[in-house]
Amino acid sequence: MSRSVRLVPATAALLALALTGTACDAGVHGTPGGSGVRDPYFPKAGNGGYDVGHYDLTLDYTPATRRLTGTAVITARATKDLSAFDLDLAGLHVDSVDVEGKQARFNRAGQELTVRPHDDLSKGETFRTTVRYSGTPQTLTDPDGSKEGWLPTADGALGLGEPVGSMAWFPGNHHPSDKATYDITVTVPQGLQAVSNGELADQSTKGGRTAWHWHTAQPMASYLATVAVGHFDIARGTGPHGLPVLTAVDPTQAKASEQALAQLPDVIKWEEINFGPFPFSSTGAIIDRPDDAGYALETQNRPFFPGAPDTGTLVHELAHQWYGDSVTPRSWQDMWLNEGFATYAEWLWQEDHGGKSAQQTFMDYYNGDDEAIWAYPPAKPSSAAHISDSPVYQRGAMVLQKIRQKVGDDTFYDIIQGWAATHRHGSASTADFTAYVEKKAPHKDFTEIWKDWLYGNGKPAHP
Repeated sequence: MSRSVRLVPATAALLALALTGTACDAGVHGTPGGSGVRDPYFPKAGNGGYDVGHYDLTLDYTPATRRLTGTAVITARATKDLSAFDLDLAGLHVDSVDVEGKQARFNRAGQELTVRPHDDLSKGETFRTTVRYSGTPQTLTDPDGSKEGWLPTADGALGLGEPVGSMAWFPGNHHPSDKATYDITVTVPQGLQAVSNGELADQSTKGGRTAWHWHTAQPMASYLATVAVGHFDIARGTGPHGLPVLTAVDPTQAKASEQALAQLPDVIKWEEINFGPFPFSSTGAIIDRPDDAGYALETQNRPFFPGAPDTGTLVHELAHQWYGDSVTPRSWQDMWLNEGFATYAEWLWQEDHGGKSAQQTFMDYYNGDDEAIWAYPPAKPSSAAHISDSPVYQRGAMVLQKIRQKVGDDTFYDIIQGWAATHRHGSASTADFTAYVEKKAPHKDFTEIWKDWLYGNGKPAHP
C-alpha cells in the first residue's frame, strides 16, 4: 500500500528542487533515475539509472520484540548521469543515507526511497550507498493473497521475497532483471541460528548475541534472498563431485525430513545429467515448520520448505536453481520460464523413476477437466494475481513437451542444457528463449507451438 503526502506549494517546490537539481561543484548535469522499470505486472518494482553489483547487509534482529536494525551498503554503477535515484523499501524507518561517504538527502513515498546525493553521479561511475534503518519489518500480501516479506515464526522470523517481498527487510533494486552478489550478516540472541544464502563465512558470539555472516559469490536476484531465524539443526555434507551441502532443519521437522534430505544428492546428480552442471558453489535446504509459510520457494542455492518436502517438491525447487535462480526472468511476465521448467523437471523425474512418461502426463492434462489450465497463455498471465496459476506451471511444462515432440530427445536436451549454460547467472526473456530454440533447431517450424501453446488463448485444438 502506497502512502502519499500532501505538500503545500512552497514545500513541494523546495522538495522538487532538492530531488531534481544538479550539483554545480561536481560538473555533472544529471537527471533522476526512474522509480520503476515498467514491469508489466509490478510497475513500481525496481528502479532506473543504475545496476547493483553487491549488497552488504548487516542486520540485527530480536524475535521477542520483532525489532530489526539494519545497515545496507549497496555498491552500484550508474547507467546514466544521475542527480537522484530510487531504492525500493517498504515500511521501516530510514535513519540516514550516505552516498560515497557524504550525507545525502532523501524522501519517502510508499515503497520508494528517493536519494539525492551530495554530488551528481556520472554515467559509468561506481558508487556506494549506505542506508541505516530500523523498525518492525512488514509481512506483505501478494496480489494472489499469499504472504511474503518478513514473516514472524514460532521461534524467530523468515524473509521470503517472491515477487517483491525482500523490500520489507532491506532497501534495493528489487526487480529480477538486476542481480548482484551478497554478504548478509545477521546478529540474533545466542542460542538461535540465522541461515541465509551462499556459504557461511564467519560466526561469532559476543555479549549474548551471535553474528552469522553468509556470502553469496554468484549473482542473485533480490527475490531469491532469504533469512531464516530460529532453532535449526545445521548439518553439512557433500553432493556430486564434492559439492558442499548445508541443510538447516527445524528440530520439529527433523524426523519427517530424513527421507527428503537423503534424496537431495541423488536429485542434484540426476538434474545435472539432464540440465548441466549445478550453477552454484553449494546447495542444501532450509526446512521450517509447516505453519511458517504457505509455500516452498527456490531461494538461491538453498531452497526453503515449510515442513518436510515430498520428492516432487524437492525436484521442483532444486530444478529452479538452473531455471529461475541462475537463469532469472527478465520480467515477471516471463514467470513460465521458471515454473514451466521446474514443473517439467517433475515430469521427467517420474518418467525416469518408474512413473508416467512426460507424454502421458501431458495427455492427462490435455484430456483432463481442469479448465483453469487454459485460462490464459503461459507467456501472458492475465494479471499480477495470476502469475503463479496453473497455466504458468502445467501449461508452461506442456510447451516444453511440445518442443520435445517437435525436435526429438537429442536436440531437446541440447536446448534445455544450452539455455541454462548460455544465460548462466543472467536474466532472459521469453523472446530470448524462442529465438534460442529456433537457432538450435533451424529446420523446424515452431509457429504453431508459439502461436497456440505459448501465446494463444484457450485450449489448442490438437495435442
